[in-house]
Amino acid sequence: MEGGIKQTYYEILGVAVDSSAEQIRRAYHKLAMRWHPDRWTKDPFRSGEAKRRFQQIQEAYSVLSDERKRSLYDVGLYDSGEDEGYFDFVQEMVSLMAQTRREEKQYSLEELQTMVDDMVYEFQSEPLFQNQSMGMNFDLNQPPDWHSQMSLPLSSFEFYPQSSY
Repeated sequence: MEGGIKQTYYEILGVAVDSSAEQIRRAYHKLAMRWHPDRWTKDPFRSGEAKRRFQQIQEAYSVLSDERKRSLYDVGLYDSGEDEGYFDFVQEMVSLMAQTRREEKQYSLEELQTMVDDMVYEFQSEPLFQNQSMGMNFDLNQPPDWHSQMSLPLSSFEFYPQSSY
């Protein structure tokens, strides 16, 4: 972070948003050579900064060199802490949005609900969801009844008498 403002990965590597993979690779190699911590061992004052910058450069390159991660990053959906299942889901959403934009078609709420239902069905068939039931249904014409969807049996709560405090 310079000046208290978080830099984008593009700014860290000093490249434009529309840079090619080759331009990103060249910028990475140049910066990695310059800021590699081993080059700064004789200057303890700058070695900490070199280590921090080198880590930022590594992180930026790991995202921008991976086409899938880069596409998520470009639309603001990349989170380095998320797992691969999330990336697959978001990639599918980005793909559907791009396809819709190309088609220039307006979808009704019912058509959108069908698309979401199809996606949920596909993700339920993944091993992660095989033994789980989603059990939630929504009617877009009615306000959601969260109480009936999320209610717990009364027996799952323990009640205590009021204290005398």
